[in-house]
Amino acid sequence: MSVTFTRFAETIHCKEDKRVVSVTVKLLLGDCTGTVYFTDIQAQEGDRLTGYTINTETMLQKFREGGVIVPTRFYNGVVRSGETVILFNLGSTSAGLDCHIYPIQNMAAGSIQLSQGAGAHRVKFKEAASPGDTLSLLASTRQCLKNGNPTDKEGFFQYTASGDSKHVVKLEDRKSARLLFEFQEMQEGSERP
Repeated sequence: MSVTFTRFAETIHCKEDKRVVSVTVKLLLGDCTGTVYFTDIQAQEGDRLTGYTINTETMLQKFREGGVIVPTRFYNGVVRSGETVILFNLGSTSAGLDCHIYPIQNMAAGSIQLSQGAGAHRVKFKEAASPGDTLSLLASTRQCLKNGNPTDKEGFFQYTASGDSKHVVKLEDRKSARLLFEFQEMQEGSERP
């Protein structure tokens, strides 16, 4: 029997600024046959770090092509004001994302933000930044750095979803920064012993 899992990510927008008491999720299927498994629901936001998590039933290993480990992927570019950046993660599962931001102009505290897809999993750098600074948000080591020193952030470490992974970059209006995103693609490995 062949089992295929597909990962879906959605953003829930609240209509009012009120506390959410409960969330109900209903799985609706139509015009299909076979067995459907619904697993690993995860809701994230708020002021506490949760980061990305892996399925505990399998161990992950570095993505391989032809039995050879694929090297770390690097994507770079320049963003002015804000853009959606799409990363291509050829691995079969999510992977932690290391983000480096190099401001070209001075930017106010809190004006540099990253998020996933439609704005979920948001992070904001709390300190102001100047040309010559390097802001690094490192999922691989769980660090947020400014010029190599620990700095404060508000929000979550980033990850790349398997396939096309959308990342929203927001900067201070009419200002620019160079970006460098890097990640090691991952795949499912052997079952846990």
